[in-house]
Amino acid sequence: MLLVLRSEWPLLINVATAALFLSFGRGWLADLSDPLWLGFILTWLFSVILLSAFAVLRHAESLAIKLGEPLGTLMLTLAATGIEVMMISAGMLTGHGNASLARDAMFAVIMIILNGMVGISLLLGGLRHREQTYNLLGANAFLAVIVPLSVLGLVLPNFTESSPGPTLSAFHATFFIVMSLGLYGVFLAIQNVRHRDYFIVPGSTGTFSKPHGGEAHGTQTIRSIGYHALLLLMYLLPLIILSEELAVPIDYGIRVLNAPAALSGFLIAVLILSPESLGAVRAALANQLQRSINILLGSVLATISLTIPAVLIIGFFTGKTVVLGINPADTILLLLTLAVSMLTFAVDRTHVLLGAVHLLLFLAYLMLIFEK
Repeated sequence: MLLVLRSEWPLLINVATAALFLSFGRGWLADLSDPLWLGFILTWLFSVILLSAFAVLRHAESLAIKLGEPLGTLMLTLAATGIEVMMISAGMLTGHGNASLARDAMFAVIMIILNGMVGISLLLGGLRHREQTYNLLGANAFLAVIVPLSVLGLVLPNFTESSPGPTLSAFHATFFIVMSLGLYGVFLAIQNVRHRDYFIVPGSTGTFSKPHGGEAHGTQTIRSIGYHALLLLMYLLPLIILSEELAVPIDYGIRVLNAPAALSGFLIAVLILSPESLGAVRAALANQLQRSINILLGSVLATISLTIPAVLIIGFFTGKTVVLGINPADTILLLLTLAVSMLTFAVDRTHVLLGAVHLLLFLAYLMLIFEK
């Protein structure tokens, strides 16, 4: 028991921080005009949420080892998407609210993963292993759902006429919610039941060596499925409070510094994606490119398929406007990213050039955040 408590010390920090902000947060966040105080609050909350996110990764990876691929990786992407929905919801409902936060965060997730993290994974994996292989059918299945949903969710709202601005009408939003969730459900059935072999290395079973309770797997101790599932949930629950508290200083800092509004979505995406990104890069360096692709493309798909419906439902119940359509420059970058991704995953071998191209597009995205 003592060893368990010692290994889960981030949970104590997570719960203690949530309790402190629940008790004293209103007073602490009432006046953020002092730059030192603002920096301290931001650093504190950002660090605790990041620490908790890495703990979520640890338990999700343990579940992946117990459950095998692709179900294990699915647990990780769903956990990360849950954190993302919490943080976006908090930003929409806190302070002045941010009608475009969901759009900016989802676009940032696509750019960071499909360009930044895919680029780094392919580049580092190529440098270490020259060429890497993966299951082409699985990558194509991911892209077959990512491409239409991202265009319908982030581009189409600019061209609809039944609602003002880059938004969806109630009818369009309802249709998109049903279609998105239905398509994701079909994908999960394909991924985990009907064509599970698409998402594992050809010729393998997709399972890890399954240790018994308490057995070490590398530097990681693997226990029961119930143990890791319970702790994963315990880490996620305090993040509901912490996400709402973090939204206040981020919103204040963006307004005071006159920083681009898209920077808020980018910061949220970086915070959410850090654990998944680390896991994907480690997998690529270990020549497990299939797992890396499952993590990265699965995260983008879960973000589009689940986050957009979630924020649209929140908009229905709260009366908040949800801005989804991206601007023309970002639209070009999105379409280019999707086209390059389809070219990258058109063959079952990757190399450093493909990684370099994706990284170039990621740098273009960073440039456009600050100057269109």
